[in-house]
Amino acid sequence: MILIICGVSGTGKSTIGSQLAKNLELPFYDGDDFHPESNVQKMQSGSPLNDQDRQPWLESLAKHIAYCEADGGAVLACSALKETYRSILASQANGKIIWIMLNGTRDLLIERLNSRSGHFFDSNLLDSQLNTLELPDYGWLVDIKDTPAAIVDTISTRLQELKLPN
Repeated sequence: MILIICGVSGTGKSTIGSQLAKNLELPFYDGDDFHPESNVQKMQSGSPLNDQDRQPWLESLAKHIAYCEADGGAVLACSALKETYRSILASQANGKIIWIMLNGTRDLLIERLNSRSGHFFDSNLLDSQLNTLELPDYGWLVDIKDTPAAIVDTISTRLQELKLPN
């Protein structure tokens, strides 16, 4: 089972993803850890990434997803803002990916981003991500107004309803 927790920065992808992975006894990976240093530096300087910047990062993640799928599954946190990005991420997977898009209001996202420390994302880049975001018409859209524990419980319940093997 491959679950990809998506959304703009500040939605809680890493928090939700890591807690969900622990509950499901699957490995967790944060897509941010796969960015090349040049992307991290660009974002730290306040410049948004373009599709050319993202391409090698997405291709690396697609390979990792295929590896995880062959190894029994995983939970991945990744922005996956555009349909083209999601297509690249899924390009090497053989099975079904469960896409979980975390979504919230701009005000809540700004509040969360401004309260974070030690993260490379500049809250001024949020508008760029929101403008890039293409909500999918598949997968699960999850509102982030609840606590992380409540969100994980909601997702876990939905997974149990699917009766998917762990």
